[in-house]
Amino acid sequence: MCQSCHVPAVSTYRTADRRERRGPGHREGAAGLTTHAPHALDSPQGPQGPQAAQSVTLPASLDEAVAALTAMPAAVPVAGGTDLMAAVNAGLLRPAALVGLGRINEIRGWQYQDGHALLGAGLTHARMGRPDFAALIPALAAAARAAGPPQIRNAGTLGGNIATAAPTGDALPVLAALEAVLVIVGPGGQREIPVSYLLAGREMLRPGELIGFVRVPLLHAPQVFLKATGRTGPGRSVASVGLVLDPARRGVRCAIGAVAPMPLRPLEAEQWVASLIDWDGGRSLAPEALEAFGEYVAAACVPDQGEPVAPGVLHLRRTVAVLARRALGRALTS
Repeated sequence: MCQSCHVPAVSTYRTADRRERRGPGHREGAAGLTTHAPHALDSPQGPQGPQAAQSVTLPASLDEAVAALTAMPAAVPVAGGTDLMAAVNAGLLRPAALVGLGRINEIRGWQYQDGHALLGAGLTHARMGRPDFAALIPALAAAARAAGPPQIRNAGTLGGNIATAAPTGDALPVLAALEAVLVIVGPGGQREIPVSYLLAGREMLRPGELIGFVRVPLLHAPQVFLKATGRTGPGRSVASVGLVLDPARRGVRCAIGAVAPMPLRPLEAEQWVASLIDWDGGRSLAPEALEAFGEYVAAACVPDQGEPVAPGVLHLRRTVAVLARRALGRALTS
């Protein structure tokens, strides 16, 4: 991996390690619990089809949810279930028990906290896409609106998007660019970890833990989410970008999604372009600098994989360059 593309506090070795941990038998529940459930091929009944969970618990609070998951280590939490039920229907997961989180009202809204927004993990994409939320965190609202067809947006949740950690998760590059922090609740109380640590596999959720909240700084500055889609599924990203301006720190933060197992931060490109922006004036930037920024980001996040460079790599690099350039251009003119 190119050194100019940053995976926070994690090496390529750790990236490979995370992929290994997500093999057969490993499942990250829709609301944030990492569990180990029997793989379909390990079931005595074989892979003939999905099997109903033996029990379903419907807690009314986070404390009750943690207690249920602690009492049933093999249980899988479910909120929207958009990823979990796909795995069940495909015969990849046979949960012994489910802990439904749909009745926990405390994680279905948001509140203000010391210049931050504390977002409940149960917020649906549809709710985050509404105008009042868009006025709060525009890029996350844009990502939520792009998350798929209405039935997916109505069911899928912010916590599930993070816990499943699919490379194409639309919210993930935005959360990485915002440097969001996760509030984890578990048997030992609450703890906080940067979202990038969980996505990179540096921190894993412990038995009985859930993602309860996501704390996001309110920058009161332009931010943009863009993505390119292909033919691999409805609305599925080939590449995406979350970009935010931070005038208080005179910084640009950019994260590229879908091109790697986790969002990538091109730190050198961020620092270079931030040094060129007229922060005291109209935040102007020459067109040549915008073009160079896109190429800088693309080269960092889609490195060469030998000579000659494969056409697919070149196409992906061009796509990332265009997304990064357009995102920065829109942010600067907002």
